[in-house]
Parts: sequence; C-alpha cells; structure tokens
Amino acid sequence: MGTTRLSPQWLLALGKRLEWLAGRRPGPRWSPRPLDIDLLVYGDHISRSPELTLPHCRLLGRRFVLVPLAEIAPGLAVPPTGITVGALLAGLSDGSRVERLD
Repeated sequence: MGTTRLSPQWLLALGKRLEWLAGRRPGPRWSPRPLDIDLLVYGDHISRSPELTLPHCRLLGRRFVLVPLAEIAPGLAVPPTGITVGALLAGLSDGSRVERLD
C-alpha cells in the first residue's frame, strides 16, 4: 500500500525493471522466479489491456494475496464493486491456508 505520482503503466514498468534487476528472466509460466511484483489495485482505476489488468485479474480468489493485503488494508475497496479486501477474504470458501514464515 502506498502513494505515487507514477501512472499505473509506469508503476508496472518500474516493477518489471526491479524484477529484471533481481535476476528474473523470461521463462515458462508458473515457474520459480527470484522476484514477482504484481500491481493489484490502483485507486479506483480499472484497466483491461493486454499489458495491465486492474484490479489484478486473480486478486479476488487468491487467499495468499488477500491475507497479507488484509493485514495492511482490510477496508480497501476493490473496484468496480467496492467490496473491501476484508470482505473478499471472509467470503473465500476454497479451504486453502496461508502460513506466515517468520
């Protein structure tokens, strides 16, 4: 969670650059990678382009994303519905678990 003057496209480009600097290179989908940066939500911005989908297309059903996001922003409203991160997490019924590694 943060603020920026960067557009969503520039913020995504920065994330991709950081991934590259961390050693991430193109490879098979779902393969291990040293760093994976995703832009989940950008205010009330909605985007459906090949380069950028906002909110993130798989945000709503991923407990491993919603749990840490709910720790810092449970009241964050996810566009276009406005349902909060906390409510989305509470509504998951997939039975998966997320464990904190300390």
